[in-house]
Amino acid sequence: MKRTAYHQEINITESLMTRINELISHYPEDKIKSALLPVLHEVQDAHDNWLSSGLQDKVAEILNIKPVEVYEVVSFYTMYNQKPIGKYMFEFCQTSPCCLNGVENLMDYTCNKLGVKVGETTPDGMFEVRGVECLGACGYAPMMQLGDFYQEHLTEEKIDQLIVDCRDNKIVMHDK
Repeated sequence: MKRTAYHQEINITESLMTRINELISHYPEDKIKSALLPVLHEVQDAHDNWLSSGLQDKVAEILNIKPVEVYEVVSFYTMYNQKPIGKYMFEFCQTSPCCLNGVENLMDYTCNKLGVKVGETTPDGMFEVRGVECLGACGYAPMMQLGDFYQEHLTEEKIDQLIVDCRDNKIVMHDK
């Protein structure tokens, strides 16, 4: 069988399944689908921060829902990744307050600096630039999310420093 560039091993470990069951336990038995978002987060975190269609099918099986119900959620929310991504995801807010404060120019600057287009990963797998909808920090525009943290009042100098800090492993991607 020929594998695609996006092949992913499905590995639901005992500890991951324990965590999934703990999340499911927070919801009534007839509302198990309500656990979908937190379960997807846990499964994605355990699988290199992306969810293949096979992994989405596995989540549907675990929650006893239709696969399309998982696909709809994964394709709607930008926090779920359907392909391998860069280690450092620069997610720029692209709504009005950030655009009025120059986020589009900063996205272009970052892409040029990294040698990628929006949605592409650098050849070394370190960086990806993505535009997302409102991150809810309009008063701090222009801004982006990097891992679990917001980077606010962005400038080209701040972008340059973030890139250096990422390359020097000074940026923590998940606060867990």
